[in-house]
Amino acid sequence: MASIIQHYGKWRAQVRRKGWPVYTKSFDTKAAAEKWARQIEADIDRGVLPGASVVAARRYTVADLIEDYRRLRAQSRPVLDTTTEHYNLRRLADHLGTLDAARLRPDDLVGYAQMRADEGAGPYTVNMEVSKLGTVMRMVASIKHMTLPDVVQQARPLLAHLGLIGGGGRRERRPTDDELDRIIAHMHDTYGQVWADAVRFAVGTAMRRGEIVRIRWDDLDAARRLVLVRDRKDPRQKAGNDQWVPLLADTAMGDMWALVQRQPRVDPRIFPIGDSTLSKYFTWTCRALSIPDLHFHDLRHHAISLLFERGFRIEQVALVSGHKSWQHLKRYTNLRPEDLHRGP
Repeated sequence: MASIIQHYGKWRAQVRRKGWPVYTKSFDTKAAAEKWARQIEADIDRGVLPGASVVAARRYTVADLIEDYRRLRAQSRPVLDTTTEHYNLRRLADHLGTLDAARLRPDDLVGYAQMRADEGAGPYTVNMEVSKLGTVMRMVASIKHMTLPDVVQQARPLLAHLGLIGGGGRRERRPTDDELDRIIAHMHDTYGQVWADAVRFAVGTAMRRGEIVRIRWDDLDAARRLVLVRDRKDPRQKAGNDQWVPLLADTAMGDMWALVQRQPRVDPRIFPIGDSTLSKYFTWTCRALSIPDLHFHDLRHHAISLLFERGFRIEQVALVSGHKSWQHLKRYTNLRPEDLHRGP
């Protein structure tokens, strides 16, 4: 909504609209101020952000930027609140939200990355979060015709030099049976049964944590003992990439169908917990138990390896893991040479 006020002999027009920056400009006459304000409002109604030569925009924060990104995404592919992307955006807004997006500097991102490292996030995780900020800035700037600094690219060399960001690399860390027993017992005693069962379920199904917290009661097929995993991760097509996954009876963690059925039906989701919180509790548990260098995602690697060790064929494992090719599946197997003594 526009406001026109007289200020030190000038007429100042100000346009405020939720989800947009505040636009302010001064004029010699009230009529000129009103005309300018009407034009700005018309441009906003058409979804066109007025150019810098016309508008002096007030402070536009990173929180505003992320809110606009979510609003734009909602028009085509909404950011679901159970996804890793949602939690990445929330972390960015929580820690950088008050900063002016147009004046964001590389040292702001270094501070963010150091804070995340102190919380236990690895270089790959931080890299993904910083990259998401870059995507948000580019998309919103393009759609709204804004000029924002390419601060992510500017900060990358320094972040890499400090070891705060990096590639995922190939991990071969797998938990021992003793480590899993201790982790599950600690999760149960400290956080509750559902958290312990989420760990068991990860080992028994090879699902990602985002998939675990997203499956619903109405996604179950009792006759076939299957669960529908929606929008499964795929580099070419995530949206609509739904897959029926078997809940096996004879896993290292027992019968997965029975594990699901013992969950209390208090929510549409089978595991009504947060993706980010599950990872955080797992990390805290490993620290409390002095279990080194073990991530929640390592449970997926471990689960897939267990399937191969049980003698399942590649195409059978792919039905559980969701992988489309052997090349992608191969990096997760991490078979140990000594396991070959058991025979095929």
